[in-house]
Parts: sequence; C-alpha cells; structure tokens
Amino acid sequence: METQLLEVFRTVARTRSISAAARELRYTQSAVSRQIAALEAELGGRLFDRLARGVTLTDEGTALLPYADAVLGRLDAARRDLDDRRRLGSGRLRVGAFATAVAALVPRALASFREAYPGVALSLVEGLTPALLDRLAAGEADLAVVSSSPADLLEPERFELHHLLDERLLLAVARGHRLARRRTVRLAEFADEPFIAGSATAEKTLLRASLPAGFRPRIDIIAADWTGKLGCVAAGLGVALIPALAVRGTPPDIALLRLHPADESVRRVFAATAAGRTPSPAVTEFLTHLHAATRTLSLS
Repeated sequence: METQLLEVFRTVARTRSISAAARELRYTQSAVSRQIAALEAELGGRLFDRLARGVTLTDEGTALLPYADAVLGRLDAARRDLDDRRRLGSGRLRVGAFATAVAALVPRALASFREAYPGVALSLVEGLTPALLDRLAAGEADLAVVSSSPADLLEPERFELHHLLDERLLLAVARGHRLARRRTVRLAEFADEPFIAGSATAEKTLLRASLPAGFRPRIDIIAADWTGKLGCVAAGLGVALIPALAVRGTPPDIALLRLHPADESVRRVFAATAAGRTPSPAVTEFLTHLHAATRTLSLS
C-alpha cells in the first residue's frame, strides 16, 4: 500500500470533500477520485459514501482512519528524527581514544563539539589501539583516535584513517638525573639504566617503535598507567619514553629530553572509522573538531 494513498484518504476524510482535498493536495479532482478508488480496490471495500454535497466515511473508512493516522504519524516522526540527526539536534557519538590522546586532544574536541551540539549524547572509552580498532570493527564505537608507527601499521582495508598529527617521543628522566640538563640525548647513553614500560617484553609499548637497531632496554618496572610511569621516573627508579601528547600531565620534578635524530621515533595519530560504513553526521562534524583541536596543541 502506498503511503500517498493513505495521505489522500486522510485528507478527504478530514475535509469531507473530494474537491477540497484536491485543492489542498494540489491534485486534480479526478486524480483524487482515482487514488481513493485504487485504495478501495486494494482493501476490497468502500471507504466513502458519495453524497450530493461532499462525502462521508463508511464504517470501513471509519475503521481505517486511525490506522492511517498512526502510519502517517510514525512516518512524519521518522522524518523529523532523521532531519534532527542531520542537523545534530539529537543522536549519539561514541568515541574511543588511547590514553595520551585523552590527556588533551580528545577532551578539547569533545568539549567544543558538545558546546556546538548539546543535543548529541557523547561517550568516551579509553584503551589501547588494537582494542579500540576491535570496538570500531564490531560497531561498538563510531570513531577511534589511534596511533601507528612504522613497526605497527594499521589496516587501511578495514578502516578509514584520517591523519591528525605526527607525534615525537621524548625521554623522561628525574630532575636530579645526571643528564637532566641536556637538551638532546642518545638512547645508547642509557644502555645501563632501567626503563619503565608497560610490558616486560616491550612488544605492546612505545619502546617497540622507538628503539634503534641493536638497543635492548633493561626493563625493571612495569607500569601500565601513565601516572605510575611518571611517578617511578620522578622517584629516580628509571627512565621512560613519553609521547608528546602526554607532556601536559608531566609533573615538575621530571625533565623531558629530546632524542637525537638518529634515535628519534615518531608516532602517527589518526582518527579511524570503519571502512565501508557511511559516517553519521555527528562523526563527520566531530572530525572537524578534532582537526581544530589538533591545531591548538603545542607538541614541540
């Protein structure tokens, strides 16, 4: 059944006139009559009695009217909801991000987005890049801010990658460290010092992408959380590689040293969406807020 037939039926029922309904709908009177006849043929019964002056609903027409109202009302509600979502007056946005992106970049973007579109429900989940990409692929997130290195390439066939920034890694040492006053250091100078990392094997940490050939760090302390890493560094228990995005949360009793160009490693930071899926208006707009937030960051 075409919804247009129901709209014509409802208009005739309300105006009680074929000619009045035709004027309101901007149809010819014969077109309205044909559509009413087509609906009656489809339903197998008369919907209107034709009177000398106008029409009146039959018993079957009276029974059909509330259903027509309900169907057309739901369609109108659906159109309004879709239009509201396009204008970002409603809807949701589920964002995932790795830990140091949550330190400054993503919150800035979320704050500006929420100010612009308060009707969109926001959620944020922190995690490691592999887990975030799994959530994205499973449809549990709409967008994920992830990182990649030459040793850890992402999957362009599964994800649309929107480049945000390239982030250098710094070496964090205690203020009292023998090399704390140096501006640039070589990792070889720390060959005998303990590194603080998130994994004993360094396979899932920043170290994997950051070590020059042949350099094997001594990992004495494993701390997954950045607060724990920096606390251990400040206490002089070791040194740690710190991404530039984490600089905002660095305590004053830690010095951040730049690595020599031969040792320097850069992480690429992307906003990822699932390949083959049409991004929602909220995702498309949030990408512009992420790029704007990136431009406000100082990562030197």
